[in-house]
Amino acid sequence: MSRPWEADTSAEFRRRLGKSALELGDTKGDPTCPDIWEMRNGDIAVVGRDVTEAYQGRLPSDVSISHDERLVIIPRDMLLSAKPDIPNA
Repeated sequence: MSRPWEADTSAEFRRRLGKSALELGDTKGDPTCPDIWEMRNGDIAVVGRDVTEAYQGRLPSDVSISHDERLVIIPRDMLLSAKPDIPNA
């Protein structure tokens, strides 16, 4: 069964949305930092902590995680810093 949307893994990174984890003080220079990026095709890539297993048994009733998906968490200040870079429509 085909899904209406699939990630285009050939899309290249276009630009960071918001500030880097280093700029926000969410890391001390470790290369494994959370991040938010816009891809060249307009999709958004999020790098965060994989917390799929920790939340698997306590997801809201209308949330599901497919076998090929992961739940990631990023710092709140990172998303807020990206707000000016995200268009309203």
